[in-house]
Amino acid sequence: MAEGIIAVFIPIVFFIVTGLILVTFFYYRSRERQLLIEKGMEAQAIKELYAGKKDPFLLLKFGIIIVAFGLGLGIGLILEDTTMEDYYVPLFLFVMTGLGFIIANLVARKLEAKA
Repeated sequence: MAEGIIAVFIPIVFFIVTGLILVTFFYYRSRERQLLIEKGMEAQAIKELYAGKKDPFLLLKFGIIIVAFGLGLGIGLILEDTTMEDYYVPLFLFVMTGLGFIIANLVARKLEAKA
């Protein structure tokens, strides 16, 4: 009986939490813009503030991280099947994803230095 109740509440809690996150995001974004207007910033200055610098290597970084995640998942599953131990998948997921972040950062810095 308890499993059935939990199964019903999972999607309800998911949608409530998602809704709260979205409402909070829009509320604070609106509040931030209101404060900028109250401080006397012009519309052009606000646009420049939010425009920011776009990262030209963003897709490259995501690609490196996703490949590292996939390698970690694959290696973890292979070792889990081979050794019958349960801890290899999360271990390699975290380690390889962390390495992916580090490698993506180093590659992006190197490419930015060349540009």
